[in-house]
Amino acid sequence: MWGMSGVDEEDRLDPDEAKRVIRRAARMAAPFKRTVGGAVGFSAINTLGLLAGPVIVRYGIDDGIAAGDFGALRAAVIAYIVVVACAYLASRQQYVLVNRAGEGFLRLLRIRVFGHIQRQSLAFFDRNKSGVLVARMTADIESMAELVQWGLLQFVSAALLVTFALVLLVVLSWQLTIVALLVLPVLVVASRKFRRDSNAAYLDVRDNVGQNLSTLQEGIAGVRVIQAYAREPEQTRRFEDSNRGLYRSHIHSLKVSTWFFGLVEAAGIIAAALAIGFGGWLENRGDVTIGTVIAVVLLVTQLFEPVQQLSQLYNTVQSSAASLNKLFGILDTEPDIGDGPRDLPATGDVVVAGVGFRYPGTDALVLSDISITVGDGERLALVGPTGAGKSTVAKLIARLYDPTTGTISFGGVDLRDARIESLRHRVVVVPQEGYLFGGTIADNIRVAQADATDDDVRDALRAIGALSRFEEFEDGIHTEVRERGSRLSAGERQLVSLARAALVDPAVLVLDEATSNLDPGTEAIVEQALESLMTGRTTIVVAHRLSTIRRADRIAVIDHGQLTELGTHDELMALGGRYAALADAWAKSQPTA
Repeated sequence: MWGMSGVDEEDRLDPDEAKRVIRRAARMAAPFKRTVGGAVGFSAINTLGLLAGPVIVRYGIDDGIAAGDFGALRAAVIAYIVVVACAYLASRQQYVLVNRAGEGFLRLLRIRVFGHIQRQSLAFFDRNKSGVLVARMTADIESMAELVQWGLLQFVSAALLVTFALVLLVVLSWQLTIVALLVLPVLVVASRKFRRDSNAAYLDVRDNVGQNLSTLQEGIAGVRVIQAYAREPEQTRRFEDSNRGLYRSHIHSLKVSTWFFGLVEAAGIIAAALAIGFGGWLENRGDVTIGTVIAVVLLVTQLFEPVQQLSQLYNTVQSSAASLNKLFGILDTEPDIGDGPRDLPATGDVVVAGVGFRYPGTDALVLSDISITVGDGERLALVGPTGAGKSTVAKLIARLYDPTTGTISFGGVDLRDARIESLRHRVVVVPQEGYLFGGTIADNIRVAQADATDDDVRDALRAIGALSRFEEFEDGIHTEVRERGSRLSAGERQLVSLARAALVDPAVLVLDEATSNLDPGTEAIVEQALESLMTGRTTIVVAHRLSTIRRADRIAVIDHGQLTELGTHDELMALGGRYAALADAWAKSQPTA
């Protein structure tokens, strides 16, 4: 599947669920409550300044212009300037404090989500596309930036302004207030429809963002394959399809917003017109002054502006709540590989007892009733046809997954009961391709042990016979490897991976076809390093080269998810079974001199 479906029904947030998500976010933001409290205080000052403006205008008109008292008019002008200046200074400080709290919250959320993702087992990454996870950490969190940088500021200001403005309107003229708010029922009905439509629209936008980023990442990560088979037009078409879906979801959300915001703006204009018309009639009767009418019109205008802002904020809240809901879904996902209470012993046998396994989300067993005991210091080779399950056995021994049935133990301790830190120190996996991070050769070897010194790194390289190779670089072990280790050859990248294992000095070494991607010349160097690393350690090696297999003490043949043969090379060749056929095929595939 190259994309994801639209918004699932179970992902839609009803108002109660959105409130629950926002309340949970508020609890997470507790460390910033003092900063938010300061922002609310400055917001109150700013709001009072805005509301004082119409009152001062009323005074200037009625007691200054109408009464011919230029002293009162001058006092009104000076007071207006002072109030506006104070309101401006308060709004700037409010903006700074709200953004400080908001950015702090986003930083905290990024760290928590990323840390939680890092603790997940491989099953989690089987269920979730990397592109979607990237979207959660980028697009979904960025969608909340508008809320924490602008939305919180507007919410506090608008809520205070609406509350204080209504009180002041009633005090100035309850008759004009009633007339001006005749449009309110229309807005209430429209807002209910807007909440329902915008909720679905913004969830759809978030899902399409994830789909688009996923397609983009696949196109970049697989560019070598795409170019090798001239699939650029097809890949571009797929990206156009996902981009078109994102465009349509954005346009739909824009349409949902446009009609409602236009309605709110029109309601404000109609309310001001009603206030002017009815206010003129009341003024002619002598019930109100002209200054009161103008003050009411100004307040009504100020009242509908925050109403529109609150409507826009609801849009933002819906988008943010949808994003938060997905992020909280990640935070609520418990790692499949739990941390146990026990430390593993320094040495012991690896016992695989009656193990069966199915990958998460599938029904078919890929392994069935596997039982093997690997003695302390023994070398066991796992062989079999592609897809037989041998790599899965290796992953289970390293506890990258837990078996569906049966147990795996080391030194008499079930791996499920082992502390993860102890397990990773005792059992180390060298994968088919060692991934290198940005940084130096030494930095990449220290991935296995962060506090290792340069001397420790050199000792690890010396232990596998690779120190001289890396010291030939101009900067030695401090040479930058560049992105994904592009500065190093495939063999050198694998040597770095082996040095990581040597740095940890594990009791059990799991090699998952560690030489399968190397050319014969490089393979000989890596094979020599492997031999040094395997000496004195229990080793489980997934292998497809006969030279590697024959060096094993015993060989386990995995076929169709079952252990079909177990013995030494000579014993299995004499048996004339599945292993003998595989060995014969491997021998025939080797180039002749």
